[in-house]
Amino acid sequence: MSLLQQWRDKAYDEKANQGDLQRLWKRYFDEEKEVYKQLLSDPDTEVKGTVKELAEKYHMDILTMTGFLDGINDSLKTPNPIEEMDENTEVSLAFDKTSLYKNMVAAGADWLYDLPEWEPIFDAETRKELYLEQKKSGTVVKDQKIYPNDPCPCGSGKKYKKCHGKAGAV
Repeated sequence: MSLLQQWRDKAYDEKANQGDLQRLWKRYFDEEKEVYKQLLSDPDTEVKGTVKELAEKYHMDILTMTGFLDGINDSLKTPNPIEEMDENTEVSLAFDKTSLYKNMVAAGADWLYDLPEWEPIFDAETRKELYLEQKKSGTVVKDQKIYPNDPCPCGSGKKYKKCHGKAGAV
């Protein structure tokens, strides 16, 4: 069984004791935050190593590091082979700063996108723009409904029902 499958089986086990799962996720989020603090303190340096080496470097067990790699994978410049990796797989944590910030916002991870380590990377205005851009990207905007007595949107000045609202009108 792959490391990723082992992590997912453990972290998303519906039969597990809820208290145990909550403790697992609390520990994960605390450890994740510490790794991001270190990565963001030197964002232009590529961190590389095997899964096992990175787990040791960041004081995590291998499955927790696997969960971290799963979470950051969409923000990396070159995604890691997370589906097939084992503890000796060479991985990279070279991330795209904009993607990482937006993905943190999309995940609702305010404990990550509010880290003070972002301040030297993006000024407050840029962080706000990235935040709003990400939030808007998930918003579905429906076209306004046109009723028969509304003016036709084509600009003819006629009521919609007498213009493009006629049966068969294009």
